[in-house]
Amino acid sequence: MNSSAWIEKGDKYIMKTYGRYPLVPVKGEGCYLWDADGKRYLDFLAGVAVNNLGHCHPKVTAALAKQAAELIHCSNYYNIPTQIELAELLCNLSFANKAFFCNSGAEANEAAIKLARKYSREKYGVDRYEIITAISSFHGRTMATVSATGQEKVQKFFDPLLHGFRHIPFNDAQALREAIGPCTCAVMLEPIQGEGGVVVPDAAYFQEVRKICDENNLILIFDEVQVGMGRTGKMFAHEHFGITPDIMTLAKALAGGAPIGAMIATDRLAESFTPGTHGSTFGGNPLVTAAAVATIRAIQEEGILNHTEEMGEYLMGELEALHKKFPSLIKDVRGIGLMIGVELAIPGGDIVKTALSRGLLLNCAQEKVLRFVPPLIVGKKEVDEMIAGLTEILAAL
Repeated sequence: MNSSAWIEKGDKYIMKTYGRYPLVPVKGEGCYLWDADGKRYLDFLAGVAVNNLGHCHPKVTAALAKQAAELIHCSNYYNIPTQIELAELLCNLSFANKAFFCNSGAEANEAAIKLARKYSREKYGVDRYEIITAISSFHGRTMATVSATGQEKVQKFFDPLLHGFRHIPFNDAQALREAIGPCTCAVMLEPIQGEGGVVVPDAAYFQEVRKICDENNLILIFDEVQVGMGRTGKMFAHEHFGITPDIMTLAKALAGGAPIGAMIATDRLAESFTPGTHGSTFGGNPLVTAAAVATIRAIQEEGILNHTEEMGEYLMGELEALHKKFPSLIKDVRGIGLMIGVELAIPGGDIVKTALSRGLLLNCAQEKVLRFVPPLIVGKKEVDEMIAGLTEILAAL
């Protein structure tokens, strides 16, 4: 069936919760996708920072195939070897002592919210429940994570929102200090705001945030759903700022494309999750945890972090050159590693559509920020191909 036929059928049967582009991908390899008509696309979106190892990385697909032939699902009433192995890897790589597994970033953030509130209730009483988050943040699409998200466009239509969240300007430590009240129990932030337009804070900001949380006995939660798993050249983005949180959430790239979420925490907090207080039927099942273990091992064994840092510098340099070439169209280039945003002077939607027609997959956040999150295996050849295409598009404007 060709692309047009698939799109027609999708329009008939799929709810329109996405403004879908006229693309029907049927095959992926490395940094490229092919559609149902056989056309090839260079992918600089990577499933929105999911396919960090590219499409169909051989180690991940082999792990999935092997595990699918042995055991796909069993209850979390039992001990699952690949889940235990994944938890050990994540804890050894981070500040954490314990892990909880679910199916998505929103669910991971939901778990973090519940753990922070339960711990605070047990330690400080029922009146300590409020969580401070940032304006322009994005934490998910469930009711709790929509309430935590600091974007009106995500929240509208769903009133009343969940009580107990306060939003403050990002990268403003004084605003955080002033927002803390007797009900505050936690602060939840993204180390780099992705959906907010690839906003990178000042170097000293998170040092001050950690200090404020310690002074006020607040839990610090880092949402690394989009920026974790090597995206910035470090395994976790907060490593750039020299501090650690008390809770961290992961998802997207954790299993190389298989659906998984994780919430990891220190023992001090994790003890509040006792049997029956939280759970997830499919969370941490054998199939996805096998994929996640393979993904982490590939990142470690293939030098992905160093490569990401190197290619991030190269891509940033090429985008800065475009900034100089088109100063009336490009206002700013910012990012860390292969998490880069190009702020435009005009809306970016038409640029994304034109790029699609030319076989280049890009994305626009906050209407005017082109977000570049290619697979971390991207090379100079693919960067040069993307830059050549984008240059032609901007020149035509």
